[in-house]
Amino acid sequence: MKKWVLNKLNNANYYAQQMITPTLKVRGFGLTKIPLIFIVGPKVLQLDHQECKIKIPLNRITRNHANCMYFGALAIGADLACGLLAMHAFQNSSFHFLFKDVKGEFLKRCESDAIFHCADGDKIHEAVEQAIVKNERINIPLSINVYAPETLGEEKCAEFIMTLSIKAK
Repeated sequence: MKKWVLNKLNNANYYAQQMITPTLKVRGFGLTKIPLIFIVGPKVLQLDHQECKIKIPLNRITRNHANCMYFGALAIGADLACGLLAMHAFQNSSFHFLFKDVKGEFLKRCESDAIFHCADGDKIHEAVEQAIVKNERINIPLSINVYAPETLGEEKCAEFIMTLSIKAK
């Protein structure tokens, strides 16, 4: 009987972990640690070893006076796209990381929900290996492309380059 109960509890724990989506984790992190993340209402569309896609809705909070997405909301989305990818890479390791610098180029007005795409997972994993071997801080530039598919289709509305600085604990 005891084994049966423990087995059922383990199964319930497994299913509970599966129900906690990456979006819910990000919003919880935002609510407890960085309220601006929570306020913009991000949604994780994809998060895996190689890439991360985040959606930030264009609404009263993220819209500026020109009825397009405020650049602060764009910066939050770029930060999340590469930050989540880095956190995903560090899941089984202990690292300190932060963004050393950011460069943004705004190509078109983002007049609908924005999709932030970072596909530099391989670069992050290589940097993790280097940081472990060299035991020193490693800086890598990551690129984030921003799209507004409802209004611009496949055309980019912004590009960000953020330098991720990592060091093994």
